[in-house]
Amino acid sequence: MGSLRVFLAVAHHLSFTRAADALGVSASAASLQIRSLEEYLARALFRRDGRQVHLTDEGAALLPRVRQALEQLERAVDDVRRDRSAGPLRISTVGSFLQQWLLPRLERFRVACPQIDLHLHTSNELVDFVREDFHAAIRFGKGNYPNLHCEKIIDEWIVPVCTPTLYQKFGPLRSADDLRRYPLLHSLSEPWTIWLFDGRSSPEVDCLRGAVFDASLPVVRMAVQGAGLVLARWSLVADEIASGLLVRASERALRQEESYWLVCPPRAESLPTVRAFTAWILAEGAGFSSPDRGRK
Repeated sequence: MGSLRVFLAVAHHLSFTRAADALGVSASAASLQIRSLEEYLARALFRRDGRQVHLTDEGAALLPRVRQALEQLERAVDDVRRDRSAGPLRISTVGSFLQQWLLPRLERFRVACPQIDLHLHTSNELVDFVREDFHAAIRFGKGNYPNLHCEKIIDEWIVPVCTPTLYQKFGPLRSADDLRRYPLLHSLSEPWTIWLFDGRSSPEVDCLRGAVFDASLPVVRMAVQGAGLVLARWSLVADEIASGLLVRASERALRQEESYWLVCPPRAESLPTVRAFTAWILAEGAGFSSPDRGRK
C-alpha cells in the first residue's frame, strides 16, 4: 500500500524530491519504496535521467489502474465506517496556526454554524485519510498534495518583530550590524539567514548569539515577553502587531513559497459540514491582510 502511494506521488510530480515533500518523507525513502515495487514487479516503472524522471511504458500503463484501485479502497473503507456526514467535523491542523490564527477566529465559526461540532487535532504530519478518521486538514506547504482537493487559505510572509520597548531602544533593522544591537531569538524553522542572505550561510549571521527554539510558536511567545527580536511568520504575529504587543522592526516582508492550505479527499468535499467550514475559513483568509497592506 505504501509503495503504491509513493508511486502515485512520483508519477504526479515526476520528481522524487517533490513527491517526498508532498508525502512528508525523505527522497531516499521514496526512492527505496519505488525500487522495492519495481523489484517485486520485475519491471522498471520510471526512467531516471539525472534529476529528470519519466514514466516507462509499463509505469504509464499501471498508473490509472493503481489510482482507480486506491480510490476504490478509500471508498470501501468509508463504507464500513459510521456515516461521515453525521457527528462532529474532524479537522487536523498545524498547532502554531491553530493557536495564533485559527483560535481567535473560531467564535465566528460557532456563531455562523452553531449546528456543527468542531473537533480539532494538531499535527505537522500529512494525514492518511484512509487510515485516519479526519474529514479535512490544514497544512503548511506548496499545495502539491496528490489525490486531494486543495484550497489556499492564506499566503505567508516572514517579518522581524519585537516589543515596542525594544524597538524604541535599538531602532529599525536594516543590516546584520543592526542585528548585533538586539538580543536575538532564533527559530530553526525561520532562521535569520533567510532574512539577510536568502538562506545561505554567512559568518555575519553564524556568529550572532541568542536563544534557539525548534518551533515557531515558542519564539513568538518569548518575543511578546520582551526577550528579544525574532524572525516570525506573519500569520503568527499579525494579531499581536494589530494589538500593539509587537511591532515590525523593518518594513521589509519576505514572501514565502509555502502557504496554508485546506485539504480533503474528493469524496469529503461535498459533505455539508466540510462545505460550510471551507466557505467560512476561505472567507476569513480573504479578510486577512498582507504585511504590505497592514491588518484590517
